[in-house]
Amino acid sequence: MYNMEEWKHVFKLDPAKDLPDEVLDQICESGTDAIIVGGTDNVTLDGVLQLLSYIRRYTVPVILEISNIESVTPGFDYYFVPMVLNSSQKKWLMDLQHEAVVEYGDVINWDEMFAEGYCIMNPEAKVYKLADCNQPTSEEAIGYARMAEHLFRLPFFYLEYSGVYGDPDLVKQIKNELNRTKLIYGGGITNKQQAEEMSQYADIIVVGNALYENPKEALKTVKAVKK
Repeated sequence: MYNMEEWKHVFKLDPAKDLPDEVLDQICESGTDAIIVGGTDNVTLDGVLQLLSYIRRYTVPVILEISNIESVTPGFDYYFVPMVLNSSQKKWLMDLQHEAVVEYGDVINWDEMFAEGYCIMNPEAKVYKLADCNQPTSEEAIGYARMAEHLFRLPFFYLEYSGVYGDPDLVKQIKNELNRTKLIYGGGITNKQQAEEMSQYADIIVVGNALYENPKEALKTVKAVKK
């Protein structure tokens, strides 16, 4: 399989949104380390399969970030399972995941499955509202990162600002707390300057919304991070 230890840049594609084929081609050939397929709402099996079949024409690793059981399908290199640490409802941390394991546990390849400890920082984001999140202070966000590393021993801690550009100082502080757990940053990266800034601290940056708003600038973030 692929060496995730070396990943620095990932694009995220939403199966509920459309992009022209020429843009999808540029994304797949951009040199990004991987492509995550995932979204918050209206994620269907048809949409996931359509994106998967397109990306599979290229050699870039492709990950399904599981948002509902109905849209899970074989064929991805990896499966990322979000656990929303700052949700006020246990179902977003454990119950939905347990439901999936009960149903598919006999056929899951656990070597392809990775948990992400999410901390969602933007109260206006759809995912924040859907998961009924609490707004963490900086100290609380650092606390979630410490839990991800030391208590849960998760492979990834995902600091998610979802549509707005976050606080680089907080990203730096959280990175200083993590050794084994990889820090993923996502949210509001629209140009190469922001990509450069956040990649100083985060192990992996995720660029998603910008692909739909200004793909030309979004594509420049790959070289900005991997120069």
